[in-house]
Amino acid sequence: MILELEKICKTYTGDGFDVPVLTDVSFSVEEGEFVSIMGPSGSGKSTLLNIIGCLDLATSGTFYLAGNDVSKKTDNELAELRNKYIGFVFQQFNLLPHETAQENVELPLLYAGVPPKERARRARAALEAVGLAERVDFDPTRLSGGQKQRVAIARAMVNNPKLLLADEPTGALDSKSGTQLMELFQQLNKNGMTIVMITHELRVARYAQRILTMSDGHLAPLEEGGLNA
Repeated sequence: MILELEKICKTYTGDGFDVPVLTDVSFSVEEGEFVSIMGPSGSGKSTLLNIIGCLDLATSGTFYLAGNDVSKKTDNELAELRNKYIGFVFQQFNLLPHETAQENVELPLLYAGVPPKERARRARAALEAVGLAERVDFDPTRLSGGQKQRVAIARAMVNNPKLLLADEPTGALDSKSGTQLMELFQQLNKNGMTIVMITHELRVARYAQRILTMSDGHLAPLEEGGLNA
């Protein structure tokens, strides 16, 4: 089991009152699964993804990431867990505009202290794996939206994480690029990558093996017919 969450609650406090965002969220993800989480804006799905990604801590409940009790970790230990187990893909790519595709992909390896020659080798291999072997020296201004997202995916997987977290990965793409991206996700999943993805599109969510829905801080399986295609 790569993820185990039990009765996770998240409450933000400010101006003298509490705002509950997540309420008794419990679910687990097996290694090798591809799970989609759907829900409207403000439903709590991004907050949940931040907790799964060790970017935020739950107010209460238990969360195990690859057997590690996240609630008992210090900030430095959380950073180590992120670097060891998790790759992130965001809607807006978050690439450095004046660095090449290869240099963007090398960044996690640079932070991890990997020597330059090994960084270059692994970055090129990751770009080749997402179909960008011919674009390693291109900076983001010379890449399409779909290509930028592929660079972001290569960067996310260059450290060989156990878990890929994707927050609206097709949100900034046209439908053709979005379809190509989801086919790439399916291939990564077939190769053993565990993926948890947030999306508001049922068409995109259906590429996953399992669909969950978030509503008012509660998480539940998608009921057949519960959402329109």
